Amino acid sequence: MDLESIPGVGEKTARSLAELDDPEGALRAGDVATIASAPGIPQGRAARIARGAIRHEHDDPGGFLATDRAREIYRDLLALLAERTVTDYAAQRLETFYPSSRRSRIEEARAFAADAIERDPDETVLEALAGVEPLESPGDVRVRERCLATTDAERYSEAREAIPELSVEVVEDAQGLAELARGYSTVIAIDESFAGVTVEGDVRVRPDALENPAEIVPERPLAFFARNRDPIVAAVAVHRAAGMATECDLDALEDALSRLEGDGTVAGDEELDRLAIAVDDLDAAVGTAESVANDHLREAIREEDVTIEGSDLLSLVERGAGIDSLLSRELADEYAAAVDAAREHLIEALSLDQGEAEIARRIFGDEPTFPVEREDEPLSRLREELTATKERRAGRLKRDLAADLADQRGAVRQLVRDALELDVELAVARFAADFDCTMPAFVWNSDGESWDGETAHDERFDADAGFEIESGRSPMLDEPRSAIDPVDYEVSGVTLLSGVNSGGKTSTLDLVASVVVLAHMGLPVPADRVRLRRFDALHYHAKTQGTLDAGAFESTVREFATLAERGAGSLVLVDELESITEPGASAKIIAGILEALSDNGATAVFVSHLAGEIREMADFDVAVDGIEAVGLVDGELEVNRSPVKDHLARSTPELIVEKLATEADGVAANGGAVPGESPPRFYDRLLEKFE
Repeated sequence: MDLESIPGVGEKTARSLAELDDPEGALRAGDVATIASAPGIPQGRAARIARGAIRHEHDDPGGFLATDRAREIYRDLLALLAERTVTDYAAQRLETFYPSSRRSRIEEARAFAADAIERDPDETVLEALAGVEPLESPGDVRVRERCLATTDAERYSEAREAIPELSVEVVEDAQGLAELARGYSTVIAIDESFAGVTVEGDVRVRPDALENPAEIVPERPLAFFARNRDPIVAAVAVHRAAGMATECDLDALEDALSRLEGDGTVAGDEELDRLAIAVDDLDAAVGTAESVANDHLREAIREEDVTIEGSDLLSLVERGAGIDSLLSRELADEYAAAVDAAREHLIEALSLDQGEAEIARRIFGDEPTFPVEREDEPLSRLREELTATKERRAGRLKRDLAADLADQRGAVRQLVRDALELDVELAVARFAADFDCTMPAFVWNSDGESWDGETAHDERFDADAGFEIESGRSPMLDEPRSAIDPVDYEVSGVTLLSGVNSGGKTSTLDLVASVVVLAHMGLPVPADRVRLRRFDALHYHAKTQGTLDAGAFESTVREFATLAERGAGSLVLVDELESITEPGASAKIIAGILEALSDNGATAVFVSHLAGEIREMADFDVAVDGIEAVGLVDGELEVNRSPVKDHLARSTPELIVEKLATEADGVAANGGAVPGESPPRFYDRLLEKFE
């Protein structure tokens, strides 16, 4: 796939996408999360790129939503779907579903939706989804206490590319390795020529290092899992709650993650914790041990009676001796006890093992001094021993944990991706459940054969020309589902839709537009049953507010001229086009538009209060359907929301006049006119004008 051939992808974006492991696979799958992981591509733009890639894959020219109102319907439907998502990813992923005229794309999306509506949006699953989000790169990982060493310049370049987390040093010989070992905790020689070389320090010969980076730099996989631990744990919970299959060993994965700290270090190892505490608390513990010894010695001196004869004092002065000699002679036992107390305190405070304790004891010497002071050389040695032991254990634990996790990285990516995709499926399932949806049947040839192999036997439905909706419920209505009257409507060819004001004509157009848009997105539709042809475009013209000026009127007529010429495969929905100019001229213009649309085989529904006039002016037998008002109840219209075929519906004024005439006839029959009321004959004459 030529990345720059995708709509919306330029040279710079193509370079970013090329850094993905499998950019073509991600684009074909509409994998917004993976696309968004490319440098400089936010999630919103990733959705647009994915949609462009899908269009490219299906050779889809786009443009199905041909008018502003059609695009509004699509955005409103997407919003309803997005309201039923849990994750931001799913809301963005839904953007890759769009109405298409290409059968291959519709079939692809239908396969997804057919599986999705079988999902159970269980509350436990939805709660678990709240913690799932796309995985992130941990960023640059640098390890400064370890380095790679080689004698070869070419090998040097390979090492820098394969393991950028470590410094790579060029040496000439074993002496160079030894010098490196004095500056690094660990040196890893990657040349075969170093096999068998023995130098002081932690120097390892690993010619296979570049092929096994996780063993050399366990921080790499650990950083990834530490950065993404929470969403991974949440994805595990989603899979458990939903009973989803996965290549991951969930128990082993959870166990490994439980041993990983947020900073990428290993958790839950008592020995490593002991060593870390010992290194951190060493100076403080030594200081406290000194205080223990000196306090003990002061108390001993305070309680001890010491007698010094004159000859002894003279001898001490002549020899320049001081308190140390006096301690050695008079308080040797007390000094030894004080030092022992200091040593035991230090060993106990740091929980030192036997070997470490031997070094710790030498920090306080046997020769009496006052005050008791630490000796730097054994203290430094103990620090080095504890630090080295800690680093060796931490390194081993990191390597072991990295080995447990590294091989699962790909499976974990899929684990999280599947959880995120489940949210998309559940959004479709919840939408379908909330609006009582079903999968529509596309009838795509003159024999009435649908994609699923069924055959449309209803002779009233012209498979080449329109749509049929049974018990449709417009999702655009801001009403509870129980308050929405279901609508049955079918159209073949060009039709006028008449009806009373507030009878539901616009809502019917919205229902038809919603059904057609969702069907061409490959998604379920809000109806008990739907059959329709595959349209090339949807032209939905909303009601114009007020009469247009000459320029706007000309532009509107030009638009319909183009549509009449090229819109053979389109569905055209128009709401009261007569409002664009004077009623008399409107009827003539609409009649001409309908004639052209009929000639080119388009499907169209024009809502109009001028249906009778238009029908008279048209040069063909234009179909007229009507949303009929049954009557007025307490001043409110009682309406049959399903359009009646081949019926010119009465207007609201006619119904009101009829109601007044009926009431007047009743009054007259019961004894004559009521003062202040018009005579029945007046209403009858008005009714005659509607005939």
